[in-house]
Amino acid sequence: QVTLVESGGGLVQAGDSLRLSCAASGRTFSSFAMAWFRQAPGKEREFVAASSWSGGSTKYADSVKGRFTISRDNAKNTVYLQMNSLKPEDTAVYYCAAVSYSGSYIFSIPRSYTYWGQGTQVTVSS
Repeated sequence: QVTLVESGGGLVQAGDSLRLSCAASGRTFSSFAMAWFRQAPGKEREFVAASSWSGGSTKYADSVKGRFTISRDNAKNTVYLQMNSLKPEDTAVYYCAAVSYSGSYIFSIPRSYTYWGQGTQVTVSS
């Protein structure tokens, strides 16, 4: 069993930055591929970014490419999402997800992930 706890969300203005953190516990973090998804009211959960177990491979949704960066610190069992140049359309609940996988392939659909955090709200005002 893996427990994921997100933090770092909040209310910001367009153009601001936020860094989300996801702390994992329960199993060997370094053997897990990690991802961030988000869900806005009335919309389906959508892929934001993902990292392979080592951090050597990453993938981003087109809507955040060049603005968001996913990174991980396996020594701290934590994955981060640095969000720059935030836009009102980035407003959503952001979820951290994990799956036990030590390959380099990046999964970008929710059902590929086994464990989920409770989410953290990000609100970007215009």
